[in-house]
Amino acid sequence: MFGDLSGMMGKLKEAQQRIEDTKARLKTILIDAEAGDGKIKVTVTADRTVKNIAISNELTDKEEIEDYLVIALNKALEKANTISESELAAAAKEGMPNIPGMDLL
Repeated sequence: MFGDLSGMMGKLKEAQQRIEDTKARLKTILIDAEAGDGKIKVTVTADRTVKNIAISNELTDKEEIEDYLVIALNKALEKANTISESELAAAAKEGMPNIPGMDLL
């Protein structure tokens, strides 16, 4: 019985390490999004950190810049969230030990 428990604990530690490794990798995945026909471009990481914002010189209206910026950031953050959730779920599921009743994940 204790051998099984020890094996499960080892698998849980492996799963935790996979999750931590995935979190570190998410910081390196860059996601680009744009708005206003490319007049505003943003880059975020998959862990939702804004890395760059580029605003075309064509844009001079403050409200237009603000609107396009919100659109582009929301697009990028939505993509980042999807990637992050997918990657973390895969890392967690891959390393989980076979525990009866836990196959619902």
